[in-house]
Amino acid sequence: MKAVLWSRKTMTDTKKAFGVWSAVFLGIGSMVGAGIFIVIGEAGAIAGNLVWLSFIFGGIAALLSGYSLARLAITYPSRGGIVEYVVQGFGEGVFSGSTGVLFYFSQLIVIAAVAKSFGTYAGTFMHADAMIQNLFALGVVGLFILINLIGASLVAKSENIIVFIKVTILVIFTDVALFYVNPKLLSTADMPPLNSMLFAVGLTFFAYQGFSVITNTVEDMQNPKQTMLKAMTIAILFVGVLYILTSVAVLGNLSLPEVIKTKDYALAQAAEPIFGPIGFKIMAATALLATASAINATLYAATEIGYTLAKDGDLPEDYTYNVFHSFEGLVISGLLIIPMILFLNLSQV
Repeated sequence: MKAVLWSRKTMTDTKKAFGVWSAVFLGIGSMVGAGIFIVIGEAGAIAGNLVWLSFIFGGIAALLSGYSLARLAITYPSRGGIVEYVVQGFGEGVFSGSTGVLFYFSQLIVIAAVAKSFGTYAGTFMHADAMIQNLFALGVVGLFILINLIGASLVAKSENIIVFIKVTILVIFTDVALFYVNPKLLSTADMPPLNSMLFAVGLTFFAYQGFSVITNTVEDMQNPKQTMLKAMTIAILFVGVLYILTSVAVLGNLSLPEVIKTKDYALAQAAEPIFGPIGFKIMAATALLATASAINATLYAATEIGYTLAKDGDLPEDYTYNVFHSFEGLVISGLLIIPMILFLNLSQV
């Protein structure tokens, strides 16, 4: 039998790591990842200056989904989150077990893809080749594995700091950019057909993905019956308002041809005319912070999911062994992510 390096029980019995605001920050950190820096341009290329409306409908869908998940988390409190709800709905068996394992691996692929984005962004600052970019990606994953090993409290604290910095930068950009909006670019005369806006909702909803990570905190959460729904609602509403205003700022400062041309970095491009070249660099650096916080939050969720699956017999028992203030599943997940970063083509994720 493997030795327990540190008892998880000791940590969770003293003080719960997540209150309302730490859970909100974890949700925001997971949602406001690299996606928003790309999605505004991608969705804008489809919906034009109606993209803000796509973010409203995407936010409504996220709120409805978040409400359902929060209620499920309160009814079936489990580190596994969605994995546990599938078991409760379909019972323990091949379907729920295989679905849970697939969901776990999808989380690892997401982490690898976001880490790859981090490496690409970091590489642009140093004009680094692909090998160095991969080293950046591996380094950031390794850093947050260490943070998660230290415990949920440090995960929450580190996420609070990173989210505060990146959200502050986005809010400042949006507030200033709104003063430079060209009303002609948002004119109803140039609006695309409404069905284009509806097509873009799928993309904008993707920008909200990540709110489910809040449900994985339920066993580390103070008074979840009062905290869970409140944290979920605040996180999604805040992100929704931020996305809507940011999309108006971008589409009000860049013409549609410019949005289409720079769709992979439209947000950073919109900052350049207002703040100069330094604005582009600051927004690119903010994208680094965004990807970092998304890795931190998703790694925490994947560890909790792996523990639940192992407890139910769907993953090896090794996932449940304690290592410091976390589980051995965290280390195993890290080892699985390494070849994904190095050998898989993650550009389409």
